[in-house]
Amino acid sequence: MHGKPRPPATAGEAIARMDQYVSLGLIGQQEVAQLLGLNVTDLTCLAHILAACETPLSAGGLAELTNLTTGAVTGVLNRLERAGYAHRRPDPGDRRRVRVVADPAAAARVIAVYQPFYDRLGAVFAEYTPDEVAVIADWFGRATVEMRAHLAQVRTGEPGPPAP
Repeated sequence: MHGKPRPPATAGEAIARMDQYVSLGLIGQQEVAQLLGLNVTDLTCLAHILAACETPLSAGGLAELTNLTTGAVTGVLNRLERAGYAHRRPDPGDRRRVRVVADPAAAARVIAVYQPFYDRLGAVFAEYTPDEVAVIADWFGRATVEMRAHLAQVRTGEPGPPAP
């Protein structure tokens, strides 16, 4: 498979397109959350729970993934349990900890909402070579690290690095 020629773009143009995508994604997440009877934070946590599949997350692991406090995660898990989307189960390796698992029927409802979008994204990725997809995946991974660092900075009130 060969990648097709792409028009040149600057980092600023790429960031502007990312901002558009993220903005639309935020609105989309609100609409999906409302459709499923959840709030956006709960939906985000549920997505991480679903992604964990056969290796259920601990409550602390979920807090780390979402950048939420453990107290906030406790509230999220209470709401997800009440809504029937997930439940806690004791960690077999440490009975003091809990693992979070998705309810299979609830998981199917969430997947039904997202699958058409993932199918569309799959078609977009099919237009890229494996090397190009690797660059995209690398970029998202690295951008996630930078987002975590930025959020930590925002929360502490520390000034950011000087602009280049």
